Parts: sequence; C-alpha cells; structure tokens
Amino acid sequence: MRKITRRTALTMAAGTVTASTVINAATAAADAPAPGRPVASGANPVLRTALITRVTPRNNWRVTTVAIRYANPIDTRGGVIPPSAFQVTAALGGQSAARTVTRVYPNTVARADDLPKAGRPGRYLIIELDPDDTNGQASGTDPLPLHRAYTVRQVADVTAPDGEPVLATGPLAIQNDDVITPVVDDFTAGSFTDSTGFQLAFRLYEPEGFVRNPGAATQYPLVVTLHGGGEVADNNMTQLTANRVAVTFAKPERQRRHPAFVLAPQIPLPRPMDGPDGTDWTDPKVQAALVELIDTFTTQRPVNADRLYLVGLSSGARGIFNLLPRRPHTFAAALATAGWGDPSTLGKITHIPIWADHSIDDPVVPYREGRFGNPGTWTLMNALENAGTQITRGEWANDLSKADFEARSRSLLNRARRVGGHVLFTSYTPGTTPVNPHFAWAQTYENDVVIDWLFDQSR
Repeated sequence: MRKITRRTALTMAAGTVTASTVINAATAAADAPAPGRPVASGANPVLRTALITRVTPRNNWRVTTVAIRYANPIDTRGGVIPPSAFQVTAALGGQSAARTVTRVYPNTVARADDLPKAGRPGRYLIIELDPDDTNGQASGTDPLPLHRAYTVRQVADVTAPDGEPVLATGPLAIQNDDVITPVVDDFTAGSFTDSTGFQLAFRLYEPEGFVRNPGAATQYPLVVTLHGGGEVADNNMTQLTANRVAVTFAKPERQRRHPAFVLAPQIPLPRPMDGPDGTDWTDPKVQAALVELIDTFTTQRPVNADRLYLVGLSSGARGIFNLLPRRPHTFAAALATAGWGDPSTLGKITHIPIWADHSIDDPVVPYREGRFGNPGTWTLMNALENAGTQITRGEWANDLSKADFEARSRSLLNRARRVGGHVLFTSYTPGTTPVNPHFAWAQTYENDVVIDWLFDQSR
C-alpha cells in the first residue's frame, strides 16, 4: 500500500469512489439483455467468474456465492435449475474440498437475490453456497488468497421446461477471476503518518452525497470504528471483514437513513504494548496517531464537528473508555461492547451519551472483572452512576430475533427518556450469546433502535 503523509492522506479518496461508481454503472449497462440475441442454444461462452463474499454478524467473512458471467442472456423460461447441476470446489490452505450448492438461478447482475423466487433472465448465473460450510471462510488471521481458489464444473445439462437446452455441459471447469465483497469494496484504503512518524492504515467510506458533489455545503457525521484485538494486523482489511462494526454503518440501507463518513483505522503489527494494560487503542503511540487522524480528517472533509461518534468492541471498547476521558468534549456519543477500563476516570464523561452492552458470561473480558486489573462494563457503569450519571439498565437474551431484540432496546430507550437518562447498559443473559459469549456485538450494529439513538446525539 502506498504511504502518504498526514497532509495528503485523505485528498484522493473521493475521486476513487467516484470512479468506482462510474465503472459499476457501465458494467450494469453492458450486462443489460440485448434484444434479439439467442438465449437457448445450449452453447453460451463463459466470460468471467467472480466470488461474492459477505461479512456476516457472527460467522465473520464468508464466501457465499459464485457469479458466472456468460456471453448471452440465460432464460430458463420459468424452469428451476437444480443445485446438483453444478459442483463447486474450494482450494484453500493446500486442501481442496467441495462447497455445498444451495440454489442456482440466472440474474441481470452479479448479486444473490434474497427473494424466494430468485433471479431473472440475464447474463449472470448465480450459484449460492451454504455459508456454514467449514471451508466457506474468506480469511483467517489475514485474508485468504481467493483469486482462482474456486473451481466450478457443470455436470448436468440445464434445460427449459419444454426440454430445450439452456446451458450444456462441457469438458472444462472454470475458476474465479474476481472477488466481490459488497459494501467492503466501497471503502477506499489509505494510510496516515502522524507528526511523530507513526503510521496507521485506515479504510474510509464516503457518503454518496459527498462523492457526487464534494463542493456542496452539506456536513456529515463521522463514525470512527475501533476494532478488537484480533484485528491488529498489517492487511488493512480485517478491521472491516472480521465483524460488521464498520460495514454495517456503510451498507446502503443504513446510509440512506444516516449518511455519514465511516473511518476504520487498523493498528499495525508488531502489536503495540506499553505496560500490562497498554493494549491496542490505549497504547500511547496508537492513541496519539488516532486522535491526530481524526482531527486531520475533520479538517479535510465536510464533517459536522458536533456529530463525531466512537464505536468499538472488545479492546476497541477499552479504547473508548480510555479516550473519552482524555477528549471529553470531542465526541457526541459512543457505542461500547464488551469493554473494560479505569473507573477512576469516568467522572470526566458523565455528560457523554453512551450505550454499552456486555454478555454476563463473557470469558474473554469478564463482565465485572474486566482485564489486566481494570474492570468490565458492569463495574464501569456502576462508577458512572456513582459519579452522578443516570444509568438505564436492561437484560435480555442475545439470541432473540431482530424484531424482539429491537423491541427490548426500544423499551429500554423509552425508559431512559422518561427519566432523562443518556447512558444505557444492556446485559445479555448467560448462555444466550451464540458462538462465543464474548461476541456480544453480533446484534449491536444491526440494531436500528441503537443506531438511530446514536445518530440522534449531538455535542
């Protein structure tokens, strides 16, 4: 990745995003069905094959779809393509194993369709894969080398209901040329070198309104996302793909409701450590660079300085509880999940709106005890309360449906509003956080009630 100084780190991103938008529009136009072309000869050359990956709330980054682009449109005339007609094999880490094909259908774009009757006649064949396959991951500690890692073989003819051939089998298998990760691909990559020479990589999402008209007077909120300790790396990717802390703020439906800049820095290796609790975002070098990056960014982009938001999980939440007392008049609000911190400093932030959450049975960052001698969220909320802050508390299961989860959140928020409270604390009942009790954040950023509350806050 090309290194740029703090004065120029943020000046090129808007043009990059704009170019990407133009390319995507041109591609979509090229893929529109052409009138008069034959669609059912059985012979239809493959032009390109892409993997489509997805950042999931709990299973991290997965390969979920193969999209094959053909020369001519595919029309099954209402017929259904059986999943058994295609075999997909993933070769990762020196091992090759089959993926489970769940649905196959044509489409006009390289995108999976969530509707029960998926797709429409078009040049793309969409092959959906079971996201829970053990070899469905797209990354380990670092992103996996996915280009040409997947092989697709058609093993049965595809025909229309009247028996006319649509896609004929052939002797050749195909491999993927591209990897598409929706939303993640909309983040530009850059690096920031602070005044001491310390460098932070970052990914940046810029709202469409700014990209279309960078000179407009509109100001946007800024969401700064602080990743967890597992994403400390030099790849400038896994802070986006290991969980949905940044991606969920950039997804189209969220941006339509809350257009905002989303800044996702990544702490480099070797892992900065300065004392037993100088981990990650509390490391002096890292935190100084982070603050300088935020300050620089707010002067380089039309950011509403009264609407800066901090969002973080695990050691990212530790960073929030450490940074807020040091900059008590910078941020309008914060979301902190599964964090820990120093209770003696929290008297400085009694005025800042915070929504914190934590699994009661978290084994990695214990709910009460925290880590490295600094207590967890439960104890921090007690300290804030002792400092004079009204805390509105709720407890429920972390495996509720989205509707039920949001209903509980809305009820908690209504209680807070009735008493004039601006700090909320959600605890998750033991045994209800899927995968690992530490992963309490899976529903946090998908929760529209919580996100609406965040964007309602102003300094």
